[in-house]
Amino acid sequence: MVVAIDGPAGTGKSTVAKMLADGLEARDGKPFTYINSGNLYRAITLGCIRGGIPVSDTEKVLEYAKSAALDYINGRVCLDGEAVEDLLHSDEVDKLVSPLSSIVPVRHVVNDIVRRIAAGLNAVVEGRDMTTVVFPAAEFRFYLDASVGERARRRFEQKVSVLSREEIEASIMERDTMDRNKEEGSLRIAEGAVYLDTSYLTLRQVYDKLRERIQELRMEHGSNGSGNGH
Repeated sequence: MVVAIDGPAGTGKSTVAKMLADGLEARDGKPFTYINSGNLYRAITLGCIRGGIPVSDTEKVLEYAKSAALDYINGRVCLDGEAVEDLLHSDEVDKLVSPLSSIVPVRHVVNDIVRRIAAGLNAVVEGRDMTTVVFPAAEFRFYLDASVGERARRRFEQKVSVLSREEIEASIMERDTMDRNKEEGSLRIAEGAVYLDTSYLTLRQVYDKLRERIQELRMEHGSNGSGNGH
């Protein structure tokens, strides 16, 4: 069973996806694995920064992406055996991850990694094109959204950026434009996906709404929770 969640940064996707992975009950008895595809792109970006590889050098970026050992261990992304989750949201990574993730062959590499990790599992996966490209046949597909101003406020209050709130908002708008105009895997609402605006909702309220909708869909489709959605 795959729960796929898309949407722009700052909508609560990561936290809610983790909550769902912890809180959902699988009828086949297997636990849920949380997979953040965006963090895989961020890990590749971090590796390029460390290796002095400019994201404009698409051939070298692709070569590195293919060679990097990326995996999820205990729900946290690891790069070459190192847990790097806490290093992935710096301003430098933020600035470079969107152009890097726009490189189509790199997207293919990451999509294959996500599918490999999710194969045979119950998984909650989140990113930008999980519902449209990676798991278009997932039983449960959601698109989370929020206003730019609210997303900037949340990012600012996380205190992981040295930018002002206004600078963060401008950065978010720039990234949204890039994400929505990618050659492949662009950010868009998949046909049939459940849309939810989280601007005025707490994380718990978002979690409750998604969990409730999953239960409703299970009842509607008589799902046994056993498919992997691809």
